[in-house]
Amino acid sequence: MIAGKELQGVIVATILLLIAGALPYYGSDYLLSLGITIAMFTVLATSWALFSGPTHYISLATAAFFGLGTYTAGLGIETLPFWVLIGLAGVLGAGLAALVGLATLRLSGVYFVIFTLGLAELVRQVITWGQNMTGQKGLYVLTDFTEANLYQMLVALGAAVFLVGWLINRSRLGFALRIIGDDETVAAHSGINTALAKVLLFMVSGAVAAMTGAILAPRYVYIEPALAFTPLLSFQVVIMALLGGVHRLWGPIVGVIPFTIILETISANFPNQVTLFIGIVFLVIVYFIPRGFAGLIEQMRDWSRSREGLT
Repeated sequence: MIAGKELQGVIVATILLLIAGALPYYGSDYLLSLGITIAMFTVLATSWALFSGPTHYISLATAAFFGLGTYTAGLGIETLPFWVLIGLAGVLGAGLAALVGLATLRLSGVYFVIFTLGLAELVRQVITWGQNMTGQKGLYVLTDFTEANLYQMLVALGAAVFLVGWLINRSRLGFALRIIGDDETVAAHSGINTALAKVLLFMVSGAVAAMTGAILAPRYVYIEPALAFTPLLSFQVVIMALLGGVHRLWGPIVGVIPFTIILETISANFPNQVTLFIGIVFLVIVYFIPRGFAGLIEQMRDWSRSREGLT
């Protein structure tokens, strides 16, 4: 059963989803382009937070899964329907995440971070080697889809991610992951299969990132390894999720929207300062808002309630 407060949340989320989905009908071309970027990062940051939020494992593998999805679409666009390619990208992303998870999720701290960062570079080098063997440098992804079509696909995928996250939070898997995040040793002694729980959620995150890459492949028209597997994407996703707050399902989107708008402005006016801006934001998060905007909102709400109680 859904409690009254949860029902209100579902209604509000549905209304916001409908407003967001209708953007192509009332927004300008610039707003639609910005909306695609926001929708992309919302999906990626939310799926990242589904795994890293409860487990506290910092994954920098987003670019590896995203690039895998773009190349799945690029290699199969002339032989398979696009919808099939999106699903296939999800399966491949989940499979890669399972292999990586089984091999590395027993690692913790900086070792896991380093391995996931190197994964994107490893996959990029493998694909580059394969293309060099065949004499190719990149792939053309030519479709009839418009930016409005791609945006609505991303919004639909985002809605699915939020639904999956909501269901996971209410499930035994979500409860187990919260225990793992608090103390993995205690979780193991409580009978929780910690390795299986982490791998399953890592597979969800990998599948979503790969599907996002597949959806966006037609937007790039021409893809090559350096574009598909850029490490900067992984860092941007992490910073956006942390800025919004990973302890709440809605937290990442609170970080994605302002960060994307500011990043677009800086990229247009000060293109050489983008990396500096990302570094500054990371420092601000670590030292001033470790729980993100979601934590600040909750603190303000608690403070307001305490003030009302005193009066």
